[in-house]
Amino acid sequence: MAGVIARRARKQRALRWAVLIVLGVFFLLPLAAMVEFSTRDPGTWPLLADWPKLSATYPDLADGIVASLLQAALTALLMLLLLVPTAVWVRLRLPRLRRFVEFLCLLPLTIPAIVLVVGLAPVYAWVTYFLGGSSVTLVFAYTVLVLPYAYRAIDAGLSAIDVRTLAEAARSMGAGWATVMGRVVLPNIRSAVLSAAFLTVALVLGEYTIASLLNRTNLQVAIAFLGKSSATMSVAVSLTALVLAFVLLLLLSLFGRASSPASPTASKEPAA
Repeated sequence: MAGVIARRARKQRALRWAVLIVLGVFFLLPLAAMVEFSTRDPGTWPLLADWPKLSATYPDLADGIVASLLQAALTALLMLLLLVPTAVWVRLRLPRLRRFVEFLCLLPLTIPAIVLVVGLAPVYAWVTYFLGGSSVTLVFAYTVLVLPYAYRAIDAGLSAIDVRTLAEAARSMGAGWATVMGRVVLPNIRSAVLSAAFLTVALVLGEYTIASLLNRTNLQVAIAFLGKSSATMSVAVSLTALVLAFVLLLLLSLFGRASSPASPTASKEPAA
């Protein structure tokens, strides 16, 4: 019996390693091809590392990079300001509306981006009229686009703690709602908030359809235009964006492990 169990364990271990190797080749081979292609021109990576020279040589690319970084930061900030208080308030005061709010937040996930653009185009006609045609105005569309991913992350964080007990305990000691949110709820869902923020940054840095169809500039639109004149630089910038998104998610994973409680007793101490 022990020999049968050992053979089965070895087969499962071999199958796991085979799947990991196949997936690793599937994901790493395109990245290796991108590295090889982008290094055919020796001046590509040094130019990418020299921001003043890059801005002078490819001004549209520099504008796209700045626009995407600004869009990512503002989208993450706006998403957190809207979603975290709403999710907490629904759990505390309006639990019957939780399914409805969840449905509204997950709705953009079921609608194709091209359909979203058709609906957003009339709205952005007024946005352009009042706020101008700056690429920063894409923040409003991106906030809607990231709601499904951000909501699931924040909802999972709130499900892991007893929000009602924490809030009632803080209120009974005279704390206002701003103190409850800032010093009681947010420290307990720090990993969930960071997860939502990093997912937002990764999605905004990779978004192309809405920006292209609304005639706005971001990193992916600039890469698409750059590919027509300098393919090696376009691939190098794409690879850098992929690596940046991977590093952000890796940092999130490491930070989540570092901030997770070591035992059930330790997890109760911050709440107490």
